[in-house]
Amino acid sequence: VLLFGDSGTGKSSSVKAILNKYYNKKLRVIELNKKDFMDLNNILSLIKHRGLKFILFLDDLSFEEFEYEYKNMKALIEGGLEVRPKNVLIYATSNRKNLIREGFNDRQGDEIHARETVEEKHSLAERFGVTLTFSVGNQNDYLNTVYKLAEIYNINLPKETLKREAIKWAALSSGRSNRVAKQFIMSVNSLV
Repeated sequence: VLLFGDSGTGKSSSVKAILNKYYNKKLRVIELNKKDFMDLNNILSLIKHRGLKFILFLDDLSFEEFEYEYKNMKALIEGGLEVRPKNVLIYATSNRKNLIREGFNDRQGDEIHARETVEEKHSLAERFGVTLTFSVGNQNDYLNTVYKLAEIYNINLPKETLKREAIKWAALSSGRSNRVAKQFIMSVNSLV
């Protein structure tokens, strides 16, 4: 599963929520970085007979143009000679849909088969069977998140005050994501 989209929209939090929801049903999450992923076959051999279900989690996965580890990762995700155990899923989060930085030169360069270069870079993301898109909502979505968090944290300010201050906070921050809403509520919570 590839969860991609705008920063602060809940990609990583969704994976943590899945773990919390299904922990009692023997689900575990193993967080890996892209370097650890090169040991996937060893990791699989250690966990395939544990009587548990696992999500191998790669948070904020992306590659620069000069990083070629993604080529190995493609083969490992799809499975080489050894079949991935049924008790293991791979989840990754990224702010990039295609995971690998692309430039205009990839499409217009002097390479004879430029399309193949672009397809090569897209092929890693295509290995994930399910892709979920996370995007920043509109102002009403942001404010609804603020109101819900205010309720959870027992912040008893008038709704109009919360609205006015939350809009100011978003304008001075990085937008109207769920992360910004939580940061706003935490700042208000420390003052109340």
